[in-house]
Amino acid sequence: MVLETIDLIIIAGYALALLGIALMVSREPAGRDKNTEDYFLAGRALPWWAIGASLIASNISAEQIVGQSGQGFAIGIAIAAYEWQAAIVLLIVAKYFLPIFLKRRIYTMPQFLDQRFGGGVKNVMSVYWVALYTAVNLTGVLWLGGLTISTLTGWEVLYSMMALAGFAALYSLYGGLKAVALTDIIQVVILVLGGLAITWFALDALPADGAMGGFGYLMQEMPGHFEMILAPDDTGYDALPGIWTLLGGLWVLHFSYWGFNQYIIQRALGAESLGEAQKGLAFASFLKLLVPFIVVIPGIAAVILAQQGVLDGEALSARSDQTYGQLMGFAPAGLRGLVFAALIAAVVSSLASMMNSISTIFTMDLYRSWRPQMAEGHYVTVGRVSAFAAMVAALILAEPFQGSFESAFQTVQEYTGFIAPGVVVVFLLGFFDRRSNAAGAFTALFGSVGLNIALKFGAPDLEFIIRIWIVFVVSLIAAAVVSRMTRAPDEDRIVNLKDIAFATSTLFNTMAALTIAIFVGLYVWLW
Repeated sequence: MVLETIDLIIIAGYALALLGIALMVSREPAGRDKNTEDYFLAGRALPWWAIGASLIASNISAEQIVGQSGQGFAIGIAIAAYEWQAAIVLLIVAKYFLPIFLKRRIYTMPQFLDQRFGGGVKNVMSVYWVALYTAVNLTGVLWLGGLTISTLTGWEVLYSMMALAGFAALYSLYGGLKAVALTDIIQVVILVLGGLAITWFALDALPADGAMGGFGYLMQEMPGHFEMILAPDDTGYDALPGIWTLLGGLWVLHFSYWGFNQYIIQRALGAESLGEAQKGLAFASFLKLLVPFIVVIPGIAAVILAQQGVLDGEALSARSDQTYGQLMGFAPAGLRGLVFAALIAAVVSSLASMMNSISTIFTMDLYRSWRPQMAEGHYVTVGRVSAFAAMVAALILAEPFQGSFESAFQTVQEYTGFIAPGVVVVFLLGFFDRRSNAAGAFTALFGSVGLNIALKFGAPDLEFIIRIWIVFVVSLIAAAVVSRMTRAPDEDRIVNLKDIAFATSTLFNTMAALTIAIFVGLYVWLW
């Protein structure tokens, strides 16, 4: 794909606008330096629209756009379960989890674990999350983003990744969460416009009357790619095993990601109030319903286009992650620049979010425990240095780690899944089981990893989603039993639910009802 002058102007305008806004919102009043609350939680002043937009911009990375487009090519609309079920989970998190987190005014997920179970559980999970975000999430986003830019421009993948990492660091290291969250509003607008443009051009290229006719043609010619519930003999059943996507482990992955994932939930922790945080998550929930129409549908259209020789079918069959990069070539000059900017927006917003969350956990949960009496400015500096170091490590690891896998999207799910059941168990019992203690928490966390590994190699034909569900149930029972066989936790560690208001506003309830109705309608339509 050749970028013409108008495309370069659009891309440059996007980059300058983003950097300018990031600098503007990051500035502090004269004579006031950033403290840890300013840098890591945006001064706890984020409004609902910034929270919702930032959640989506952070989530829709190259992993989603490139990875799910590739999965749309290989599997079909069933991969949308990762988006549509997330919409329901966001509503549950907003109503039942956020009130607990915001009541305790925490910075990080490990901080809650420290309050509830003690420093041992906190330290284990802090190290785990820093390692996971750096070695799996950051590398996945960098690799997929670099791979796509390389496909479009002919640059070396390493140089493409370095450019993305440098841009993300340039606008996020100084301003912290506030710069990331408020610039994400621009990112979401560009993401949606660019995604819709790709969908339109891909459908319009089909042998039908316009883009709308192309959608009808696609559903008629590819009925197997428009089934949410796959049969055992369908391609992709091993990753999305039919009814188990609704009944089993996929929900565990969603709760781990949307409820207890620092780089997602950190936006809500920075809200100016509980009501604003809940509205922000409801807004994000509604937007999640739209995502498959701008990332999965183009991937399905690519199947027909490859059959017709419009796309390189041999390359896509060998590596479906190249689907979105080839589709971007359909955009005409001008819009091509917008689409390119949308891809950059998807990657850098996620990179910036992950960098900020890594630095928050490392600084507030690990470094400050080691050196607790330092000045606020010192911790902000440590946060910036640790974020930069994590990005450098991810650049080194990205190609040797992610480049060896067929689908980076499924790779991220697989590695996250080793500990996700234990994480969900620990938080759920920490919230709602007064008898749960540190021994039970360790049982769930280490048992989740051990049982996952045992089942992966001992029962290799067991589908990933079903394995996650089995591990979750076993870990839940084991943690509850061990907690009751050991010393009860101190009273001051228990979450007092009577002091927490779980009631939600009429606006939130209306948005939640609308989202649930659309969710049910989509599954009925595409069952």
